[in-house]
Amino acid sequence: MAGIRTVGQAPVRLYALDALRITAALVVVLYHYVALGTAWGLSGTQHLFPTLRPFALYGWLGVEIFFIVSGFVICMSAWGRTVGDFATSRISRLFPAYWAGIAFTAFVLWMLPELWRIDEWADVLVNLTMFQGGIGVPHLDHAYWTLFEELKFYALFALVIRLGVTYRNCIVFIGLWTVAGIVAPSTDFRLLHFFAIPQYSPYFIAGVAFYLMRRFRPSGLLWGIVGCQFLLAQHYVRGRMATNLGRHLAEQLPAWPARIVIAVGFLAMAAIALGLFDRIQWSWLSTVGAITYPLYIIHMTAGITLIHHFRGTMPAHALVGTVTAAMMVVAWLIHRFVERPLSRRLRSAMRSGIEDIRRSTPVQASPPRSTPPSSPPSPLPSQRRDRVVEPDLTRR
Repeated sequence: MAGIRTVGQAPVRLYALDALRITAALVVVLYHYVALGTAWGLSGTQHLFPTLRPFALYGWLGVEIFFIVSGFVICMSAWGRTVGDFATSRISRLFPAYWAGIAFTAFVLWMLPELWRIDEWADVLVNLTMFQGGIGVPHLDHAYWTLFEELKFYALFALVIRLGVTYRNCIVFIGLWTVAGIVAPSTDFRLLHFFAIPQYSPYFIAGVAFYLMRRFRPSGLLWGIVGCQFLLAQHYVRGRMATNLGRHLAEQLPAWPARIVIAVGFLAMAAIALGLFDRIQWSWLSTVGAITYPLYIIHMTAGITLIHHFRGTMPAHALVGTVTAAMMVVAWLIHRFVERPLSRRLRSAMRSGIEDIRRSTPVQASPPRSTPPSSPPSPLPSQRRDRVVEPDLTRR
């Protein structure tokens, strides 16, 4: 993937990001399978998981961690690319596994219409675009809502790519998006609120700032940006609890565990940005990192349906472990036999189409400069050359 072309430095594979992603994915799976009573036909799961449930109730925070990772990796992978290159990378990365996930989930719901059923197959077709969240079409899998938030981030960051991904442009982008997130909740300007996504923008922005720390060096400005985003994120914790747990349960539970989880996510990304985890070179993490995205997009609706269908056949803990393992196997199959080959073909087709556009677009000559351009700054000693599997959400 995109990295820093510094002389005399070997590429650094960020295995720690793979570890962070799979951890975030598994805690989201835990939340859906253990904290929610839907899979078990119950209003609550206290008696099924008396020890595990208190932790699973906060598993939805894995999504927030995904968004931080996405900000980091999108900024890294977009460096030095054109908008066309960026679009090719994102589409070829996200859609093949997503289409396979839709096919898998639709098959499960068709075979086992116990909790949800497909009333309109036209809605399934619309879901193939990933744009259903913008036109009011129901998500085939409720977890897809995060992908639409990711698309908004990609659209905004494409503006930075169009201008050129530089340190200064990233800082300007961070400042403007922060202001938009602060202003949007107090206005009736729906378009501003739509793109500002104030509940989640602090995580994306913090991820971008963390990557700037890694590419260049930590500074008071970047630490201030991260601290500001962490504080802004605290405002939405209670609302996120109510959305995921219901208002009644959210009012009964303390918010401090959620705030601690968010803090741990920020600290983990800070450690990655500072290179503290660069010594982690466990090759198996690349495999689990690769299946994180397929796992996320197939686990919820299909997994809950399977647990509901087999809930009387084995102990609850064993069933959760079995279904989770099965979802990971399906995710690996999607990655190996759908995502990898289809991504290459889709990427090749898109590059060909973009080249056609470039060839048919006349190039305008630049006006003569009155003064010679200033030379670019020399690379900083702390710059690294990084490689990483692209983000899972949508990212994320």
